[in-house]
Amino acid sequence: MSTDRYTSPLSERYASREMQYIFSPEMKFKTWRKLWIALAETERELGLDITEEQIHELKEHAEDINFEVAKEREKLVRHDVMSHVYAYGQQCPKAKGIIHLGATSCYVGDNTDIIIMAEALKLVKKKLVNVMAELSKFADTYKALPTLAFTHFQPAQPTTVGKRATLWLQEFMMDYEDLEYVLGSLKLLGSKGTTGTQASFLELFDGDNETVDKIDPMIAEKMGFKECYGVSGQTYSRKVDTRVANVLAGIAASAYKMSNDIRLLQHLKEVEEPFEKNQIGSSAMAYKRNPMRSERIGSLSRYVMVDALNPAITSATQWFERTLDDSANKRLSIPEGFLAIDGVLDLCLNVVDGLVVYDKVITKRLMSELPFMATENIMMDAVKKGGDRQELHEKIRKLSMEAGAHVKQEGLENNLLELIAADPAFGLTLEELQASMDPSKYVGRSPRQVEKFLENSIQPILDENKDFIGLKAEINV
Repeated sequence: MSTDRYTSPLSERYASREMQYIFSPEMKFKTWRKLWIALAETERELGLDITEEQIHELKEHAEDINFEVAKEREKLVRHDVMSHVYAYGQQCPKAKGIIHLGATSCYVGDNTDIIIMAEALKLVKKKLVNVMAELSKFADTYKALPTLAFTHFQPAQPTTVGKRATLWLQEFMMDYEDLEYVLGSLKLLGSKGTTGTQASFLELFDGDNETVDKIDPMIAEKMGFKECYGVSGQTYSRKVDTRVANVLAGIAASAYKMSNDIRLLQHLKEVEEPFEKNQIGSSAMAYKRNPMRSERIGSLSRYVMVDALNPAITSATQWFERTLDDSANKRLSIPEGFLAIDGVLDLCLNVVDGLVVYDKVITKRLMSELPFMATENIMMDAVKKGGDRQELHEKIRKLSMEAGAHVKQEGLENNLLELIAADPAFGLTLEELQASMDPSKYVGRSPRQVEKFLENSIQPILDENKDFIGLKAEINV
């Protein structure tokens, strides 16, 4: 770690080594060389005077990049692609003359960007599925544990702890579907020349359009893609970057929502994120157990959501066949969006895997509010004993107000049941009223909803991705 210059916290604190490698210079320039080999092979197979010996030489040096040679050359020519063409040619003297033949810089630059984003999306998908798997287990475990639900963060009809978790899970499922669509629709730029017209290749192949038609499909197949974009300017449409960044922003929004709920639940002492034995919650207040990981999820997620504006603006402001005001922005916004969401998903996996549920606190809070929510059932029981519904409704309204004042103004326990039992109009004893206070009677279909949602919507995704479920997240700080 350098101590005398700025280093990105995404690298030092948040993103995994695996994601960092995907955006590393080594990954980038090795991919450039694979693309040059694919181009040379394609041109040879289509009839250009390129020998098998030249191809072999290129393959021999595909991995051992002479970075220093390229770096020194770039100081002289101020062009990264031509510097690496030069460096590769130094290692491959026989193939030197056919490297990058007919191509423009975007052939390696843009195709590599697509390849790298595809690899990064695959890693995001892997981590997202693992978060979904852990949330699925949590939801199933607590599918029948009644808890107080909130609307407007005010007490509402009960739900279950597991049902609430499915609300988080469903949003991640939507993100998964978006990710699958965008990843499945990514295509390479191919090799289309300086303004996308393939004029240089038409010249190389003596005006043979049918042969030139074969170039992009052959390159795509060699690089593991189904196809290339049908048309382009010099670059692939920057709309592609926008779609990718929006997927990351969607995941960030879902993670943010879940982490905020967990922070509120930790304040209520109902659910708590994992807290390590030697972890310090506050430098001043030794007793504190701050939800710092959930807070960090929110912090990084906010960055990813805002970062998605960069590719959108870049896409909107590209002039005609290309401008270069995308380059510096892309170098920041795309890698950092991926590095940040990588950190978010690691944190999500760590938090969900270790969530602590305090069921007694949950039950105590629910029971303090349940008498208010049970009034409809109480009223129906009283009607069955001969009471008048309209009269009972007015009485319950007044008694509820009295009990509310008892709690809010005097700081005492909810005494609504006692007040109802004392009113002969209801004809119910305190014991009968207390017997009706079974929380499971008030959660509706929550347990079954959880079961059906996990079975019908989530399990197929987990089954499809079973080979990489079981990931454990490492948190640096």
